[in-house]
Amino acid sequence: MDVSRLNYLPLPLPFFSIFAGLFLLLAAMLFVGVLRYAYLRLGISPLAAMLVLLASLLGSYLNIPVAQLPARQVLSGREIAFFGMHYVVPVVVDWPGTVIAVNVGGALVPMALSLYLFLKSRLWIQTIIATVLVAAIVHVLAYPVAGLGIAIPTFVPPAVTAVVSLLLSRRHAAVIAYVSGSVGTLIGADLLNLAKVQGLGAPVASIGGAGTFDGVFLTGILAVLLASLPGTAEEVQRAG
Repeated sequence: MDVSRLNYLPLPLPFFSIFAGLFLLLAAMLFVGVLRYAYLRLGISPLAAMLVLLASLLGSYLNIPVAQLPARQVLSGREIAFFGMHYVVPVVVDWPGTVIAVNVGGALVPMALSLYLFLKSRLWIQTIIATVLVAAIVHVLAYPVAGLGIAIPTFVPPAVTAVVSLLLSRRHAAVIAYVSGSVGTLIGADLLNLAKVQGLGAPVASIGGAGTFDGVFLTGILAVLLASLPGTAEEVQRAG
């Protein structure tokens, strides 16, 4: 198995460029002060928030193999359309079967920040409730796609996360949104569907990779936007 074949962009370049453009726009808005409440609500600096999103974007190219399923017919070298989004299936030769991998940008980076925010915020109950709800809804809507693995409609995770987080706590919606959106999506879409992966003919089934990366990344952007909603009088004074 050529390990280098595990590393590829989860989206075709035109679609990936759209996400890169969203990141640059958000970075510009943060640093000129348009989203001035974000660092107060998230509990991390604007620079740290942007570095995390950048690491998520760039890290989406990297997949770390963790397991290998028995050989089945493997589809490769394709571009698969699902709910308007296009996903890349890498070209492979003499591939032993479906490799289970963990995507750096779509899983490891958001999981690390989620753990940090969860422990720092101490919003134990709200965050757990939100994560369970997001995971349940995403799991229902996740769909097995031949040659790709598990996919979800791109805007489902951020939309569900926004509603659940705002209902639970408007003031702390940003933290709840990032943690529940990231962890809930990974659990509901990928982890709870691992049993369905083997028969799909996907050369690589990447947790947090193609099929779910776009939803996780947009959830991170959503969290920053929720954090930037007008705050309390105390927050306005601190931000000003």
